[in-house]
Amino acid sequence: MPISTGLRTRGSCASISDASGNLLFYTNDRATLSGDYTTVVYNQLHSIMPNGDSIIGEDWYNEIITFPMPSNDSLYYLFSISTALGPGGLYYSIINMNAENGNGDVISKNNQLLTLPMTDCLNAVKHSNGRDWWIITRRYDGSNATTNNQFYSYLISHTGITNYQVQNLGSMLNTGLGQLKFNREGNKIAFTSIKGTLELFDFDRCSGTISNPTTIYLEFTSPPAPFRFSCEFSPNSEYLYVSNFPDSSFIYQYDLNAPNIALSETLIWSIPKEIQRNSGGHLKLAPDNKIYFSSVYYNGSFPYPYPDSVYNMYNMNLGVINSPDSLGVACDFQPYSFYLGGKRTYWGLPNNPDYDLGPLLGSPCDTLVSLAPPLINISDATIFVYYDIGWQTAFINGHHLQGTKVNLKVYDISGKIIFEENGKLNPPYYTKNLNCTGWAKGMYVVSVETEKEKLTKKFVIE
Repeated sequence: MPISTGLRTRGSCASISDASGNLLFYTNDRATLSGDYTTVVYNQLHSIMPNGDSIIGEDWYNEIITFPMPSNDSLYYLFSISTALGPGGLYYSIINMNAENGNGDVISKNNQLLTLPMTDCLNAVKHSNGRDWWIITRRYDGSNATTNNQFYSYLISHTGITNYQVQNLGSMLNTGLGQLKFNREGNKIAFTSIKGTLELFDFDRCSGTISNPTTIYLEFTSPPAPFRFSCEFSPNSEYLYVSNFPDSSFIYQYDLNAPNIALSETLIWSIPKEIQRNSGGHLKLAPDNKIYFSSVYYNGSFPYPYPDSVYNMYNMNLGVINSPDSLGVACDFQPYSFYLGGKRTYWGLPNNPDYDLGPLLGSPCDTLVSLAPPLINISDATIFVYYDIGWQTAFINGHHLQGTKVNLKVYDISGKIIFEENGKLNPPYYTKNLNCTGWAKGMYVVSVETEKEKLTKKFVIE
C-alpha cells in the first residue's frame, strides 16, 4: 500500500521507533525554493509537531541525530549542527512524547552548546555503560585553518549534557562537508571529506577520547579531488566501504587488516558519467547486517526537487551490499536492487546511531553507578535566562516547576562549576538575579534541578 510521509529532503534525516518498532517521530532538513533551510520534526501522523519547525539546519547530509534521553523513556534529544556556511554551532532540542496525546511536542529547541562553525559530520555512540551517549563532531573554520582538526566530544547522561573535551588530531581540513562513522563495536571512527580525506581513529567509549589517527588519504590540494562522500564499516569491522564522485561514481572496499590500507583498495562498483552523472551517495549499515547505498538521478541540472514526472530505476531504488563481511567482489553489491515502495532517493540516508549497542563488558565503566531516579514531569517546566550587559546580571526565571528544593549550578564552557546555590522552592516559580561581575567572556550553562526535574539553558557574555 502507499506510504504516507512528510519527508522531503535531499540530505539529513533521522527517525526513531519504540521497542516494538512503532514509529515515534522523524526529522529532516528541509529546503524550499524560497531558500528556507531548516530542520523539521514530524510525528507518527506525518504532521509537523508543535514547535517542530525552524530548528537549526542547512540541508546538508550529516547535520541531525536523535536518541532517547538517558533514564527517561518519554524524552528525546535532537542534536543539530550549523556549518561554516550558516550561523555555526552545535544545538540541541528536546521532544516530549507524552505530550499531544502521545504524538509528541518539541518542548525546547535550538539550545546552543557551541558557537563555532562545524563540519557536516555529526554522529553519536553509546557510552561503555550502555545507557549514556557520546556526541562527536568536528570543527571547520574557513578563516582559521589551524583549528580544522579539532574534534568535540560531549557526554549525554542522566544528569544532562555535562562533559566535553576538545582534541586536535588527524589532518587539517579545507572543507566543511564530511562524514564521521562508528563501527559496530563503537571503538573505531572513519572520516571522509569531499576533498578526498580518508582517516581512521580509535575511540574510547569510557572517556570519549579519540586517538591513534591513521591517514589513508590526505586531502587533495589540486582539482579534480575525489569526493569521498560517504563511508561505512562492515559488521565485523574488517572492511571499510567508501563511495566516491563527482561525475563518474564508484564504491571501493578497503581491507583494514592490510599492512598498507590504501593499496588494498578494491573497486566494487562504478557507473560512468555518460550513463548517470553524480549518482553516488551515502552508505549505511542496517540492522540486517547489509549496507545500503543511496543515489540520485541526475538529468543535467541539480536534481532537487525532482519534477513529478521523474521516476526511474536510479531514484526509486537503493543499492545493497549483501555480504559486506566478505573480501572484494564477494561482498555481492547489487545496484538499484532495493525498491522504495514508490518513493525516491537523493544522496542522503538516515543518520541513526546504533540504539542497540550495549555496555562494553569488562571495561572500567561497563556498569551504571549512582543512577538517579528518572527525571519526570518536565513537559510544562521551562526556564528562561536573559543576560543584561549593562547590569552584568543573568536573570533566571523558572515556570511550572515542582518540588520543594532547588539546586542552581552554572558551568563555564570547559564544564567547570563556577557558581552553585541550594535553596527552597516556592512552586511553580523560581527566580534568581545572578551577579556576573568579573566573569570572563564566553558561553555559560545554567542548570536548575528540583526533586522532579532538571532544566538547562545557556547564555553568553560578550
